[in-house]
Amino acid sequence: MKKPDKSLQKDPYDLSYFKIMIVDDSQFIANLMASALRAMGVGKVLVARDLAEAKRMLLTYNAVASSQNIDVAIVDWLMPEGDGSELILWARQHKSDSIKFMPTIVCSAYTSTDVVEKARDCGSTEAMVKPVSAQKLANRILYVIDHPRPFIEAPSFFGPERRRKVERFVGEERRQTKKSDVEEDHEQLE
Repeated sequence: MKKPDKSLQKDPYDLSYFKIMIVDDSQFIANLMASALRAMGVGKVLVARDLAEAKRMLLTYNAVASSQNIDVAIVDWLMPEGDGSELILWARQHKSDSIKFMPTIVCSAYTSTDVVEKARDCGSTEAMVKPVSAQKLANRILYVIDHPRPFIEAPSFFGPERRRKVERFVGEERRQTKKSDVEEDHEQLE
Protein backbone atom coordinates (compact mmCIF):
# COMPACT_ATOMS: atom_id res chain seq x y z
CA MET A 1 0.00 0.00 0.00
CA LYS A 2 1.40 3.36 -1.05
CA LYS A 3 1.52 6.33 1.35
CA PRO A 4 -0.49 9.36 0.25
CA ASP A 5 1.63 12.16 -1.27
CA LYS A 6 1.81 15.03 1.19
CA SER A 7 3.47 17.39 -1.28
CA LEU A 8 1.55 20.56 -2.10
CA GLN A 9 2.99 20.65 -5.62
CA LYS A 10 1.25 18.53 -8.26
CA ASP A 11 3.69 19.18 -11.12
CA PRO A 12 7.44 18.60 -10.74
CA TYR A 13 9.42 21.57 -9.47
CA ASP A 14 11.88 23.34 -11.77
CA LEU A 15 15.00 23.35 -9.59
CA SER A 16 17.29 24.60 -12.35
CA TYR A 17 17.63 27.98 -10.60
CA PHE A 18 18.01 26.41 -7.16
CA LYS A 19 21.38 26.66 -5.40
CA ILE A 20 22.28 24.24 -2.59
CA MET A 21 25.41 24.24 -0.46
CA ILE A 22 26.64 20.98 1.08
CA VAL A 23 28.92 21.33 4.11
CA ASP A 24 30.61 18.00 4.78
CA ASP A 25 34.23 17.03 5.49
CA SER A 26 33.71 13.63 3.80
CA GLN A 27 34.42 14.02 0.09
CA PHE A 28 32.60 10.75 -0.64
CA ILE A 29 29.36 11.83 1.11
CA ALA A 30 29.52 15.35 -0.37
CA ASN A 31 29.99 13.94 -3.90
CA LEU A 32 27.18 11.43 -3.39
CA MET A 33 24.75 14.15 -2.29
CA ALA A 34 25.90 16.54 -5.03
CA SER A 35 25.34 13.86 -7.70
CA ALA A 36 21.86 13.10 -6.38
CA LEU A 37 20.95 16.80 -6.27
CA ARG A 38 22.15 17.35 -9.84
CA ALA A 39 20.15 14.30 -10.96
CA MET A 40 17.08 15.95 -9.37
CA GLY A 41 17.69 19.00 -11.55
CA VAL A 42 19.24 21.34 -8.98
CA GLY A 43 20.96 24.08 -10.98
CA LYS A 44 24.03 24.63 -8.82
CA VAL A 45 25.52 22.55 -6.03
CA LEU A 46 28.36 24.02 -3.98
CA VAL A 47 30.50 21.94 -1.63
CA ALA A 48 32.31 23.32 1.42
CA ARG A 49 34.71 20.97 3.21
CA ASP A 50 34.66 22.86 6.53
CA LEU A 51 32.90 25.61 8.48
CA ALA A 52 35.31 28.36 7.43
CA GLU A 53 34.80 27.59 3.72
CA ALA A 54 31.01 27.46 4.26
CA LYS A 55 31.04 30.90 5.90
CA ARG A 56 33.12 32.32 3.03
CA MET A 57 30.65 30.90 0.49
CA LEU A 58 27.67 32.34 2.36
CA LEU A 59 29.34 35.75 2.56
CA THR A 60 30.08 35.57 -1.18
CA TYR A 61 26.66 34.39 -2.35
CA ASN A 62 24.28 35.65 0.34
CA ALA A 63 25.73 38.94 1.62
CA VAL A 64 22.86 40.72 -0.15
CA ALA A 65 19.57 39.33 -1.43
CA SER A 66 19.85 38.36 -5.11
CA SER A 67 19.11 35.59 -7.58
CA GLN A 68 22.61 34.25 -6.81
CA ASN A 69 21.77 33.39 -3.18
CA ILE A 70 22.27 29.90 -1.82
CA ASP A 71 18.73 28.61 -1.24
CA VAL A 72 19.41 25.76 1.21
CA ALA A 73 22.42 24.50 3.16
CA ILE A 74 22.86 20.83 4.03
CA VAL A 75 25.21 20.74 7.01
CA ASP A 76 27.05 17.78 8.51
CA TRP A 77 26.65 17.73 12.28
CA LEU A 78 30.10 16.44 13.27
CA MET A 79 33.23 17.70 11.54
CA PRO A 80 36.86 17.72 12.70
CA GLU A 81 37.02 21.43 13.51
CA GLY A 82 33.50 21.83 14.95
CA ASP A 83 29.90 20.86 14.53
CA GLY A 84 27.07 22.08 12.36
CA SER A 85 25.56 24.06 15.22
CA GLU A 86 28.41 26.59 14.96
CA LEU A 87 27.55 27.39 11.34
CA ILE A 88 23.81 27.49 11.99
CA LEU A 89 24.18 29.77 15.04
CA TRP A 90 26.53 32.04 13.05
CA ALA A 91 23.98 32.23 10.21
CA ARG A 92 21.00 32.85 12.53
CA GLN A 93 22.85 35.75 14.18
CA HIS A 94 24.05 37.30 10.91
CA LYS A 95 22.97 40.81 9.89
CA SER A 96 22.19 39.76 6.30
CA ASP A 97 18.63 38.45 6.03
CA SER A 98 19.56 36.19 3.10
CA ILE A 99 22.00 34.39 5.41
CA LYS A 100 19.91 34.64 8.57
CA PHE A 101 16.74 33.15 7.08
CA MET A 102 18.33 30.52 4.81
CA PRO A 103 16.89 27.04 5.45
CA THR A 104 19.39 24.54 6.85
CA ILE A 105 19.17 20.77 6.93
CA VAL A 106 21.39 19.01 9.45
CA CYS A 107 22.69 15.70 8.15
CA SER A 108 24.16 13.27 10.65
CA ALA A 109 24.83 9.62 11.26
CA TYR A 110 24.25 10.37 14.95
CA THR A 111 20.55 11.07 15.12
CA SER A 112 19.86 10.51 18.74
CA THR A 113 17.09 12.59 20.25
CA ASP A 114 19.81 14.73 21.79
CA VAL A 115 21.38 15.61 18.41
CA VAL A 116 18.00 16.33 16.79
CA GLU A 117 16.99 18.56 19.72
CA LYS A 118 20.32 20.43 19.66
CA ALA A 119 20.01 20.97 15.90
CA ARG A 120 16.46 22.24 16.32
CA ASP A 121 17.42 24.46 19.25
CA CYS A 122 20.27 26.14 17.38
CA GLY A 123 17.89 27.03 14.52
CA SER A 124 18.12 24.20 12.00
CA THR A 125 15.13 23.89 9.70
CA GLU A 126 15.23 20.11 9.29
CA ALA A 127 17.31 17.03 10.13
CA MET A 128 18.24 14.05 7.99
CA VAL A 129 19.84 10.71 8.83
CA LYS A 130 22.95 9.27 7.18
CA PRO A 131 23.35 7.17 5.14
CA VAL A 132 21.67 9.49 2.67
CA SER A 133 19.63 8.19 -0.23
CA ALA A 134 18.39 10.23 -3.17
CA GLN A 135 14.83 9.70 -1.90
CA LYS A 136 15.65 11.01 1.61
CA LEU A 137 17.39 14.00 0.11
CA ALA A 138 14.48 14.77 -2.21
CA ASN A 139 11.98 14.38 0.65
CA ARG A 140 13.85 16.85 2.89
CA ILE A 141 14.29 19.42 0.10
CA LEU A 142 10.61 19.15 -0.87
CA TYR A 143 9.56 19.42 2.76
CA VAL A 144 11.54 22.65 3.14
CA ILE A 145 9.91 24.03 -0.03
CA ASP A 146 6.36 22.83 0.65
CA HIS A 147 6.23 23.54 4.39
CA PRO A 148 8.08 26.77 5.15
CA ARG A 149 7.96 27.58 8.84
CA PRO A 150 7.82 31.10 10.23
CA PHE A 151 10.89 32.34 12.05
CA ILE A 152 10.64 33.10 15.76
CA GLU A 153 12.76 35.53 17.74
CA ALA A 154 12.98 34.99 21.48
CA PRO A 155 15.59 36.04 24.07
CA SER A 156 17.58 32.81 23.63
CA PHE A 157 16.47 31.61 20.18
CA PHE A 158 16.18 32.74 16.58
CA GLY A 159 15.11 30.31 13.91
CA PRO A 160 12.22 28.40 12.38
CA GLU A 161 9.22 27.73 14.61
CA ARG A 162 10.16 24.61 16.56
CA ARG A 163 6.65 23.30 17.10
CA ARG A 164 5.28 21.09 14.39
CA LYS A 165 1.93 20.27 15.93
CA VAL A 166 -0.85 22.75 15.33
CA GLU A 167 -3.14 22.59 18.31
CA ARG A 168 -6.50 24.21 18.63
CA PHE A 169 -6.51 27.11 21.10
CA VAL A 170 -8.79 26.64 24.07
CA GLY A 171 -9.69 29.79 25.97
CA GLU A 172 -10.87 33.33 25.47
CA GLU A 173 -9.82 34.95 22.19
CA ARG A 174 -8.03 38.20 23.03
CA ARG A 175 -6.47 39.06 19.69
CA GLN A 176 -7.12 42.51 18.32
CA THR A 177 -6.75 41.37 14.72
CA LYS A 178 -8.90 38.61 13.30
CA LYS A 179 -7.33 35.84 11.26
CA SER A 180 -9.51 36.81 8.26
CA ASP A 181 -8.08 40.38 8.35
CA VAL A 182 -4.53 39.02 8.20
CA GLU A 183 -5.41 36.70 5.32
CA GLU A 184 -6.94 39.64 3.40
CA ASP A 185 -3.82 41.75 3.98
CA HIS A 186 -1.64 38.88 2.79
CA GLU A 187 -3.72 38.45 -0.39
CA GLN A 188 -3.40 42.18 -1.16
CA LEU A 189 0.41 41.96 -0.87
CA GLU A 190 0.56 39.16 -3.42
